[in-house]
Amino acid sequence: MRYVLFLLPLLTLAACKKEKAEIMPKEPAIELISADPGAVTEFQEAVTLRFSYSDGDGDLGRSDPDDFSLWVKDSRLAVADGYHIIPLAPPDAEIAIQGELVVELAPLFLLGNSAQEVMTYTFYVEDRAGNRSNSITTSPITINAQVDTD
Repeated sequence: MRYVLFLLPLLTLAACKKEKAEIMPKEPAIELISADPGAVTEFQEAVTLRFSYSDGDGDLGRSDPDDFSLWVKDSRLAVADGYHIIPLAPPDAEIAIQGELVVELAPLFLLGNSAQEVMTYTFYVEDRAGNRSNSITTSPITINAQVDTD
């Protein structure tokens, strides 16, 4: 009986060992949740990107609306478009943050003369320290020509 009373506190202490907390990297990271819809009519429907983010030091987003943090490239074009993300944590705080962002992009249009084009978006975020996240490419999105009803 004495041994049981002695072992019980030891087993309790062994069961309470501290788990090592995972440290989030200072570089932002993103993960695609959705890019909808998968097919649009040109000039009429916007594509909405929904993605999760994490940033170990919380410096994602900028206070100047002309300073972009999100870069989105249409696979049919040579240059990415910049989008403003507001600061997602207080400017002087160095705290780990994570969450979801939803971005509605301008309606797509056909670049050529065909009745249909297929494209993708590739995007990433950049924090105030200049650290880029991973890049994500959406599934193909089909753009259909408008049908004249005249």
